[in-house]
Amino acid sequence: MSSAQQLLLTAIRCDIDNLTHLATTADIVGDISRFIHMLQRERGASTIYLVSQGQRFKTRRDTYRQHSQQAETLMRQRLEALSEEARPQAAARLLRRIAAVWYALDELGALRQAIDTFAITPDAATQAFNQLTSGLLSIVFEAADTAIDPDITRTLVAIFHLMQGKELAGQERACGAFGFTHGHFDEPHRALLNQLMTDQQRCFDTFVEFATPEAQQAWQKELSPRTLSGICQLRDVACQRPSATQPLPKETPDKLGENWYELTTLRIDSMKMVEDALISQLSVLCHRKIAQAEDALEKAKTQTCTYAPAPCEQLLALNDGQPLGDLTANALTSPLGRSLIELTQAQASRLQGLSDELENTRKALRERKLIERAKGLIMAHQEMSEEEAYRFLRKTSMDQSKSMADMAQAILDLSAMLKRKDANT
Repeated sequence: MSSAQQLLLTAIRCDIDNLTHLATTADIVGDISRFIHMLQRERGASTIYLVSQGQRFKTRRDTYRQHSQQAETLMRQRLEALSEEARPQAAARLLRRIAAVWYALDELGALRQAIDTFAITPDAATQAFNQLTSGLLSIVFEAADTAIDPDITRTLVAIFHLMQGKELAGQERACGAFGFTHGHFDEPHRALLNQLMTDQQRCFDTFVEFATPEAQQAWQKELSPRTLSGICQLRDVACQRPSATQPLPKETPDKLGENWYELTTLRIDSMKMVEDALISQLSVLCHRKIAQAEDALEKAKTQTCTYAPAPCEQLLALNDGQPLGDLTANALTSPLGRSLIELTQAQASRLQGLSDELENTRKALRERKLIERAKGLIMAHQEMSEEEAYRFLRKTSMDQSKSMADMAQAILDLSAMLKRKDANT
């Protein structure tokens, strides 16, 4: 077997190794999804438990805590298996994210103890859960950002934004549970509720952009209009924006809190069904890609072993008196020569196509990062809300005939230049 043939087979084997790692990553994403869902339930129940001083949701919180612990155990086992690989395929950034989350997981017991003894405020407990969930989501983001296959990358990006939107919906559930159980919403919680609604929509828009048609159909099918209508009505109550077409509910705060929790839970559970379906599609996609790569490997082995003699032997066989140029041409058009050339060209074409699609997906992710960073600067320096900063950035981009990513980069460059100037003065 020639060096070129051996290199080609090695390349296909590398593809199989990478795809196998992506399949493992898909399983990890599934474990993280289940654990986050259990944590979200525990967080919402813990909020009501703390606000009511243990009078409500005690049993439910205990049940959710047990479910969280079971999901955490399964997730830890999968992550440990990843860290024990003889040749870990995971990128260093992904492993660092997992290590950071591991430390946070070790603190979860102390958080639960603080809730048990009312040694923590509802807002502080919610924030602690939020930070842990954010760390878990960052693992999914790194998995999407380091995937090498464009189809798998797009699916991971869709999953990440759906999970992020669902997490914001969970935070909205906890925020609303606090206000309704407490009996009123102060200005900070009202503002937070509005911000969470805006951020959710942005995540779901991105999810739909990257999701498969099947996932988009599931998204439209699972979300009940009746549930959404009930949530919108209670959002109006919380934000003091009474609906013009529907009377305000007359229930007591406890009843409003119960209704809010049940409706938002129905919505989040519907999102989880879509999330599960998408993760299942990801697993099927990974294993289909592995099967295709294995078929390509077997085909390559057959092609390299079927034909003889090798081109070099044909070049040395000068008995028929043909010129060397003719012999070279014959060698290149021989069955072996054609098979190697076609296989190499097909492989190169496939890799170029994958590279182009992958770069387009990565470009979209990089642009979103730039926009988020620029938006943060605008919020800090112009005292704007996130939505106001986003609208400002979009309008400025349109006024200057630039893309939002280019405008965001210009803002970041200007900020860096001003910081250097301040440092030198």
